Amino acid sequence: MSTRHRRGHLPGAPMGREYEWTALTGFLTDPAPAPAMRLATISGPRRIGKSYLLHALCEAVDGLYFTAISDEGRQRALYRFTEMIAAHARVAPDTLRPRDWREALTNALDVTSRCSPHPFLVLDDFPHLLSHSPELPQLIEELHNQPRHSEDQGARLILSGTARGGLHESLSDGRPLRGRAVIDLRLGAFDYRTSRDFWQLDDPHTALHVHSVLGGAPGYRLSTGRTSPLDGFDTWVTETLLNPGRAIYSRTEAEFLLREDPRITQHTLYYDILTAIARGATTPTKIGAALGRQRNTVTHPLDVLESTGYIHREQDLLRRRQPVITLADPVIRFNQLITLPQAAAVEQGFADEVWKASASTFNSKILGPHYESLARSWTLQHAHAVLPDGLPGPVGTTEVPDPAARTRHEVDVIALSLGERPQSPRARIALLGEVKATAARRGVSDLQRLEHIRDLLSVQGYDTSEVTLALFSLYGFHADVTELAKRRPDVLLVDLETLYGL
Repeated sequence: MSTRHRRGHLPGAPMGREYEWTALTGFLTDPAPAPAMRLATISGPRRIGKSYLLHALCEAVDGLYFTAISDEGRQRALYRFTEMIAAHARVAPDTLRPRDWREALTNALDVTSRCSPHPFLVLDDFPHLLSHSPELPQLIEELHNQPRHSEDQGARLILSGTARGGLHESLSDGRPLRGRAVIDLRLGAFDYRTSRDFWQLDDPHTALHVHSVLGGAPGYRLSTGRTSPLDGFDTWVTETLLNPGRAIYSRTEAEFLLREDPRITQHTLYYDILTAIARGATTPTKIGAALGRQRNTVTHPLDVLESTGYIHREQDLLRRRQPVITLADPVIRFNQLITLPQAAAVEQGFADEVWKASASTFNSKILGPHYESLARSWTLQHAHAVLPDGLPGPVGTTEVPDPAARTRHEVDVIALSLGERPQSPRARIALLGEVKATAARRGVSDLQRLEHIRDLLSVQGYDTSEVTLALFSLYGFHADVTELAKRRPDVLLVDLETLYGL
C-alpha cells in the first residue's frame, strides 16, 4: 500500500480548480454507504485542463490513469490499458492477460484497491473507447452493482470526455449508466481574474487583450510556446493566432473545435452559421437569410453551438423580445472576424499587414464587446462589495424605449435586485451601467445619459429608487465625474484596475 499520503489527507488544489478539487477529493475519501464502486464524470471543452486535473488527482492518491486515443483500435487500446495496470501493480505486462474489457476493468479495480487507501481509476477521453467498445457502459454498470469485499472502501471510477454529447449519451435516459454517477462536473474556462494570474500578467490591459482572444482555457498558454504577450501584444498575436505554422493558429483551432463534437457532422453548415453571426446576423431568421436557408434549418445547429459555448443568446433582462445571438468562444470569434476573411494573405506570410488592417475590427467587434461582458461578470461576482444592498440578482443587458426622442437606448449592464425575476414588469433595479472601451476618458455626459435612462425606467413603472449608476471605462475618467462620484453614493466608477481587483 502506498504511504505517500495519509488517509484522508490530500495536497492543495491546482490553481483555479479549488471547487472541483474539493468535490473530487470528497468523492475519493468519503466512505461509501456500502462497499461498492462509485462513479463520477467530468466533461469540458478542449484545452480546459481536464487531464491535468485528473493527473494531479491520481498523483495525490496513487490512482490509475488511462487515456483513450482517437482512431485507436479495440485490441491496441486493451493492450495499452493492460500495460498501464501492470505498471501500476509493478508486475511484468505478461502477468496480466485479460481476454476482454470485463477482465481488464476487474484487474484495474483490484490493483487500485491493493495499491492505495483510496482505490481510484480514471478513463480519460472515454467516448473514444465507445467508438470501438460500445459494451463498456453495460460492463461498468455490472461492476457498479457488484458488491466488494467488506474490508474494501470501494473503488472510485471517473469517466472523462471532451465531446459533451459523447460522454453524456452514456448517462442519458435508457442507458446503462443513467443515475449511477454521484458527481457530474462540467469544467469551464478560468474567469478573467484567474486567467490573469495564470498567465502572470501584471498589466491589466495586456490581460484583457489576451483574454479577449483566447478566453480562460488554460491549455492555450502552453500552446503559445516561449512567445509572451508581455513582449508586445501585437507581435504576440501575429506569432501565435495569425501564424499558420503554430498549433494555436486560429483557423486550425476553430476547425478542430467544431470537429471535436460528434453532433457537428455538417461542418460547412456550422462554419457558415458562425460566419453569418460574425457579420452581424443576430437572429435565426437573419442567419437563415444570410445562408439562403429557411429559419427552421438553422434552429438545431444553433442549439448545438449554444450548448458547446460557441455562441451565446443574450436575452433582454426587462422585456420579452428576440434574443440577440453573438459569438462567444474567443478563438472562434477571432477566426471568423480576423483570420478567415484574410486567410489567403495570412497564409502567404503577411500576418503583420493583416493585423494592422484589422485594428478597427478588433477594437469594435472583439475588444469592446468582450470588455462589456467582463463588466457584467464583475457586476455579478464582485459588485456586492460596493452596492448598497449587497448581492445583486440577475445581470444582463436591455434596451429602453424613449418615446419622446423616438429612439431606444442600449444599456450595457443592468442588474436587478436580489429576488427579482427577469422581465418582471415592476422589478427593482440595483444597477445601470455604461461600458466604454474607447481611448477617451469618460465624464459627466456619460453619467447624464444613465440618469436619463433611469428616469425613463421610473416612468415606465420600474423601481429605481435605490439604483446605482456605474461607469466602466478602459482608460479612466475626467476630473469632473471623479469629483462628482465622491459626493454621490449612487455613482460608481469602475476602471480596469477595479475590474481586476488591483
